Amino acid sequence: MMLKLTQEQLDWLVERIPDAPRNPSGGRPPADKRKVIQGIFWVLDNGAKWKSLPRRYGSKSTVHRWFQRWVKEGIFENIMRDAGRCVEARDGFRLYECFIDGTFCKARGGGDGIGCTRAGKGVKIMVLVDARGLPVAVDTTSANPHECKLVQRLFDFMLTEEVPPRVIGDKAYDSEQLDEELAHQGIEMIAPHKANRKLENITQDGRSLRRYRRRWKVERTISWIQNFRRLCIRWEKPTTMFQGFLHLGCTLLLLNQVLG
Repeated sequence: MMLKLTQEQLDWLVERIPDAPRNPSGGRPPADKRKVIQGIFWVLDNGAKWKSLPRRYGSKSTVHRWFQRWVKEGIFENIMRDAGRCVEARDGFRLYECFIDGTFCKARGGGDGIGCTRAGKGVKIMVLVDARGLPVAVDTTSANPHECKLVQRLFDFMLTEEVPPRVIGDKAYDSEQLDEELAHQGIEMIAPHKANRKLENITQDGRSLRRYRRRWKVERTISWIQNFRRLCIRWEKPTTMFQGFLHLGCTLLLLNQVLG
């Protein structure tokens, strides 16, 4: 699915991003907010360097400065939550089964929150989606920790107050400790057992594992996220800047469901 910033989506974003404060003593007029948003989307979509930003979006330094400011103020996290509320107001998230997965993203620019792995330095993008593949929670962390240890961070950033009754993942989430932690929250973790599981420790019911056949939905959502080339490789040194792009990308996935 190729996502483009439609006029309706642009209007929705403009309404929720605050205007620049005006200096009562005059001075330079504020930047055109619409062009700034379009410029940020261009970088997100193309993955190019800021210096390659076309002139029609304004000065590259101006667009970059406003992106930094909005990230610092938590604007992109807030608009993703607003997009989640729009989904809930229309037809709601389908939480009867959610799917979880993570993907490795190389970090070429260095910076904080980066871990070293056999594949090189990078971060992980963790995604939790509903039964339709809509992102319910996203996070980006160091690539060092195992994925089963990063699940709780996703539930700290849920777009809904309600938690899903069951979460389906691959063998990476086969962990007795994770099962117990989620069970205390009323969540059933469904994941196929690893090959080294002893017979006496087998806990998964074959009937529940039938849901595993639909795990392709989270893989499809990750491929949608990676259509934004800026999210394939992390060039931003601060983690918060990369998260800003991630939140904006997921906002557009949600708006595509609501606004088309």
